[in-house]
Amino acid sequence: MNRLLFGMILLAVGCLAGSCTDDDEYTQGVWMRRSDLDGVARGQASSFTIGNKGYLCCGYRGSNKTYLKDLWEYNMDGDYWTQCADMPDAAAGRHSAASFTLNDKGYITTGIQKTEPIYLADTWEYDPATNTWTQRDDFGGGVRLGALAFSIGGYGYVGTGFNDNYLKDFYRFNPNAATGKQWEIVNGFGGYKRWYGTAFVIDDVAYVCCGQNNNTLVDDLWKFDGDNWTQLRDIANTNSDEDYDDDYAIARLGTVSFVIDGRGYIATGTRSGVTSDYWVYDPDEDLWYGDSDDDYTPMTNVHNVSSGGSSRAYAVSFSTGKRGFVLTGASGTSYFDDVYELLPYEQEDVD
Repeated sequence: MNRLLFGMILLAVGCLAGSCTDDDEYTQGVWMRRSDLDGVARGQASSFTIGNKGYLCCGYRGSNKTYLKDLWEYNMDGDYWTQCADMPDAAAGRHSAASFTLNDKGYITTGIQKTEPIYLADTWEYDPATNTWTQRDDFGGGVRLGALAFSIGGYGYVGTGFNDNYLKDFYRFNPNAATGKQWEIVNGFGGYKRWYGTAFVIDDVAYVCCGQNNNTLVDDLWKFDGDNWTQLRDIANTNSDEDYDDDYAIARLGTVSFVIDGRGYIATGTRSGVTSDYWVYDPDEDLWYGDSDDDYTPMTNVHNVSSGGSSRAYAVSFSTGKRGFVLTGASGTSYFDDVYELLPYEQEDVD
């Protein structure tokens, strides 16, 4: 049985047994605060996960207009931080860079720096075994910021973004290719141009959604299996003949995504303003988290961040496939250094 639905069944059984009243309200999922980032608060950073370690790199702190290039390692089991080697002198401090993991190494590419030319295309590989950085081929699609990235099938993929124009191209990174041949174009994506979208991977299939184009939030959802792109149901109410999406509030930019037990999660971001909610995607049903009826109805009191997390955009996430974390980010002129882990099968009273 779907564990998310199982958790809701348990909640219903508990209420029938008299453990809650008609006046009680609950949220599905509890956010637990973990150890704050030891480095400075920031937004628009980059992140990747290797094993049970999460890595946060770069970012922007607007109070002093700082473009960062430090790297921090978070031990998920021990709940503590260790500072790693900064990106080298040849790499500019940056924010809004794309990042992904391949073969137990992390990659940072593109982004924006403080000085002209402001947009970047350089690619850097971090090896945690030696705590060293190595420069790889510049990103094949050229300079940009706000691109999205993922890795499947032994390759890294980076696409979309902005460089004074909105973009929709994708390129594949082969870490084993000779220098000068590490990036190649990937055709077939029919979605909207965008920046600050997101991607998550379930069973070696990538799902791409969210972002903004020309001041409009995009509402398409695509999956990519390494060979073919397939368009899925939109993430907004775009079809009056369907009622599964009447209450969707998923479209946003500057969101984060992660995977827990074969389900995709997006959290935080900005729509008409910054938000703290999260949504769960079921790839088997191509539906965002709701009940098990044929007519889709989103659960009430499910999607809000509890435990005191502030609304924010341009945060980052760590994801092992079993655990998901959201950290840092910005809201107006405020920047955050707090860390939250989602426990998706727990319920919490709403006072």
